[in-house]
Amino acid sequence: MFLIGILVFVFGLLFSIAWHELGHFSTAKLFGVRVPQFMVGFGPTLWSRKKGETEYGIKAIPMGGYIRMIGMFPPGDDGSLRKRSTSPFRGMIEDARAASFEELEPGDEKRLLYTRKPWKRIVVFFAGPAMNLILAVTIFLGVLMFFGINTQTTTVASVSQCVISQSEEQRDCRADDPLAPANAAGLKTGDTIVAFNNEPVDDWGTLQQRIRDTIGPATITVERDGSTQVLRADLIENQVAKTDGSGGYVEGEYVSAGFLGFSPASGIVKQDFPQAVDRMGDIMTTGVQALVNIPSKVPDLWNAAIGNGERAQDSPMGVVGAARVGGEIFTLDIPASQQIATALFLVAGFNLSLFLFNMLPLLPLDGGHMAGAAWESVRRHTARLLRRPDPGPFDVAKLMPVAYVVAGVFICFTLLVLAADIVTPVRLTG
Repeated sequence: MFLIGILVFVFGLLFSIAWHELGHFSTAKLFGVRVPQFMVGFGPTLWSRKKGETEYGIKAIPMGGYIRMIGMFPPGDDGSLRKRSTSPFRGMIEDARAASFEELEPGDEKRLLYTRKPWKRIVVFFAGPAMNLILAVTIFLGVLMFFGINTQTTTVASVSQCVISQSEEQRDCRADDPLAPANAAGLKTGDTIVAFNNEPVDDWGTLQQRIRDTIGPATITVERDGSTQVLRADLIENQVAKTDGSGGYVEGEYVSAGFLGFSPASGIVKQDFPQAVDRMGDIMTTGVQALVNIPSKVPDLWNAAIGNGERAQDSPMGVVGAARVGGEIFTLDIPASQQIATALFLVAGFNLSLFLFNMLPLLPLDGGHMAGAAWESVRRHTARLLRRPDPGPFDVAKLMPVAYVVAGVFICFTLLVLAADIVTPVRLTG
């Protein structure tokens, strides 16, 4: 089952890469750009076949993919593709420029990418990440609505015996501790709360907020053993954990609020469309925050890979780590439907990461090419407004030295994550 889980993730990974490249490919073809290659992976070619003017193939290292478009960079200022230069930085620029024309064939003069309007090039480069976003949203919404997700419910898992501030360390009840309002009201494990102060509730987030907003008498309507009962409680003010707005808690932060004194049970709950969209928004926000926090994770990754540090559960993972987690998912003692749902969530998270990562305005990422096309559009419109000569296409090739630096940083980070994934992997279970 572990191997099956790995294979499911690898298939999802390859499909996600091909789906990304399909976005670039389809829009490039739409705008008349010739695309001689469509490849999934890097390194040696395992399989390829030419159909029409494009060679399709799979390469050995599934760490990405690419399509080769004719004329990604414009010729130099003098119209040449390569100049003799001893400068290593100039050499990078000339190599990139020459490579974008090396498969030029008769008739391709009108099929060069750089000759397309900036907005068309932005569409071509945005289409890849957009495909990942579409796939991520589709999978997330599908899982939330049709499989359901482990969610805190309004069913009672346990009832507190006494009132203890959550800011205190865990301890047993003392003789002078007041009785918890839920305990005094007769709330029992297994009760399902269906209304609070005569207002229906069907989700934990709503019930939690109403409890926290109430200090004093309250009525609690519960379903118990097939019948409905109304309990009366006197809620008190207590120090409780601060919530993050989506049902979770902010570690180490507390607020004064109404306190009833019970813990909710968790269960698999299918979300309706508005609930699923709301959760999708939370997932997107978490993804953006995770991307912003990556630099701060480097010391912990280094300690986990090189030193004796422990791996945090929210630590960045690479393909190897995610494949391991994919394998563990299919060994969990949960229903098969939830194994599939969790594996789909992993693939959706990978696609969301691809989208966010590629939108960074840095070469060689798609966002960097989009930024270059946008800057060209600004320059040309400004020149037109000021009645100045057209400055021509923006030469993105001149930024290739920066692209090599960025690529070097990404490669070093990828190797660090790979080492951490092997030495101290993130695990779903102990």
